Amino acid sequence: MLDVEMVLENLVKCNTIKDKENKKILDYLEETLKAMGFVTERREKFLIMSNKKENSLGFLGHTDTVEFTDGWKYEKFGLTKVDNKIYGLGVCDMKSGIAAMISAISQVDFTKLSKGIKLYFTYDEEIGFSGIKDVVNYEKKFPKTMIIGEPTNNEIIVGSKGLIEYKISFKGIKTHSSTPNKGKNAIMEAVSFINELNEFYKNRIRNNINTNFEIPYTTMNIGKISGGSAINSVPDYCEFLVDFRTIDKSVENRIAKEIEFLKNKYLASVQEINRISSFFNDTQGFSKTCNFITEASFIKSNCMILGAGPVTAHEVDEYILADSLYNLTCQYKKFIEDFCK
Repeated sequence: MLDVEMVLENLVKCNTIKDKENKKILDYLEETLKAMGFVTERREKFLIMSNKKENSLGFLGHTDTVEFTDGWKYEKFGLTKVDNKIYGLGVCDMKSGIAAMISAISQVDFTKLSKGIKLYFTYDEEIGFSGIKDVVNYEKKFPKTMIIGEPTNNEIIVGSKGLIEYKISFKGIKTHSSTPNKGKNAIMEAVSFINELNEFYKNRIRNNINTNFEIPYTTMNIGKISGGSAINSVPDYCEFLVDFRTIDKSVENRIAKEIEFLKNKYLASVQEINRISSFFNDTQGFSKTCNFITEASFIKSNCMILGAGPVTAHEVDEYILADSLYNLTCQYKKFIEDFCK
């Protein structure tokens, strides 16, 4: 049996900021699982392993972490335990989930189970979701039930809102502000576009409700706007970033159609940065959902998001509680024993 804290420490020792030590962490995972009878199905920047031909349950975790910010008191690439708190970069998001998977597997006697499990370890979750996209392109059929080890404070989450992100830009004609009739103000074009988009959102999107989500409607946010060079110049360029956290596919389609209409009306340039559909699985009677995006959104299986807590992802002195970590290991072990009978 592998102690979950020991496994977590070995994972945290790998500097996987922007996947820097991707090979090192995959080597450790592969060697550890091979010793427990797992075979490698695919090994690139991601890793897929299984222990039987028929797998009724899958686990997925990303190995990368965010960069740390100033102000850390504790060691970043090692564990520091103070009372019931375990500190380290990535302990919450989400190396604790991976450690609990490994420890739970080491406690299960698979000779007494008729089915096995499949494990997926991805990269680049924190920036661009390249890892899960590569896995989805390779894996044509995932196990029917998938557990994603993102931090949830030991609560089971079975749904997530979707996400559409756009960068929308406008070209104008630069001239002195005293003769605006000679130019074209790109910022004003952007403002008009935003006003129409906001009216569309309030009248056509905001009132659609899906009570599966804590915030039961699609949200819209203008996150950044930039343009112009001086107060006395008519700006010849402007761009803004907007995102929508969507409740269902029909809403996503209506938003995309309106963006296309406004693009043509204002002669704007539109780049769709991300488009990820919402999902909700009424799995085993669980109903809690989240507003953030995880790799579960890319997988067409009954997905459950379940990890340690509290949720301190991306925070200075990121930590989890030891009790939560051990409870998570027990939760994973029970899922394996129940689903693989």
